[in-house]
Amino acid sequence: MPDVQKILLVDDEDTLRTLVRAELEERGFDVDDAPGGEEALEKMKNTRYTLVILDIKMPGIDGLEVLRLIREQNLADKVIMLTGVNELKIARDTLQLGANDFLTKPYEFKTLLACMERVIKE
Repeated sequence: MPDVQKILLVDDEDTLRTLVRAELEERGFDVDDAPGGEEALEKMKNTRYTLVILDIKMPGIDGLEVLRLIREQNLADKVIMLTGVNELKIARDTLQLGANDFLTKPYEFKTLLACMERVIKE
């Protein structure tokens, strides 16, 4: 799928972020990552991302605030939110805030890939 899509993966879970980044890069995506909202916003000042994969619950600036700023300042094209199962209402609310889709954790990598493909084509 990649025509080298530029992806930003934002998650405070280091192991998950490292594994997902490696899997995406293996499939030809150009991936940056950030452990939190502050770092993500800093990266978006200098780079235009096709897609941001954004965890909702993070210390500091949470994913909802990052999503709000992405849409307000037009910092990225598409956004997929990641959420825990007990946060489904919050995840649905993110769609109203401008997210393109959301996935519940834990998720299978193939599910993430299918979601990314659909969202990027929209």
